[in-house]
Amino acid sequence: MGGTQRSALFIDGANLYATTKALGFDIDYKRLLKEFQARDNLLRAFYYTAMVEDQEYSSIRPLIDWLDYNGYRVVTKPAREFTDSMGRRRFKGNMDIELAIDALELAAHIDHMVLFSGDGDFRSLVEAMQRRGVRVTVISTIQTQPAMISDDLRRQADEFLDLAHLMPKIGRDPSERPARPPAERGPRQNPGLESRYGIRQNGDADEE
Repeated sequence: MGGTQRSALFIDGANLYATTKALGFDIDYKRLLKEFQARDNLLRAFYYTAMVEDQEYSSIRPLIDWLDYNGYRVVTKPAREFTDSMGRRRFKGNMDIELAIDALELAAHIDHMVLFSGDGDFRSLVEAMQRRGVRVTVISTIQTQPAMISDDLRRQADEFLDLAHLMPKIGRDPSERPARPPAERGPRQNPGLESRYGIRQNGDADEE
């Protein structure tokens, strides 16, 4: 158990994934939760992501299920499909409104908000939380070119933590996953929770 300060995590899933990909490491979500439970009295850990529901298999689905059963409150909605100027099928899903509503509703019950996102659209939300007496920490990175966090959001936050500096505490150790021979890999439908998120699937015999 951490300190007496009440806190909540708000994770912009797509933004965090893009940031870790740019930094070249994978998040171990079990370690992430333990890290922030040790820092504060963590009341909630929200994870937001849009999902493509009409696909036969979604690579994000096993992650969502794991998070849902392991201490996170997962918020999803269907991604919207559109066709770009080149005629290609694209999907768009913005979870900003859902995250903002949850944060504002929880504001009276927390002292500290931890936002995993670099999206500048959250600057107004951060300001609104601060007006309600909540201290806000924003986690993203400036170690990439360009930086993954907007300057306005970084300036508004009470504290900015660079995700690159948290890597030793919440990153997945690549040595934990044994290399598999090519013959055992099978079809590449599932990129593997172990490699992408630091999560082990009980049903994967070759991961044991």
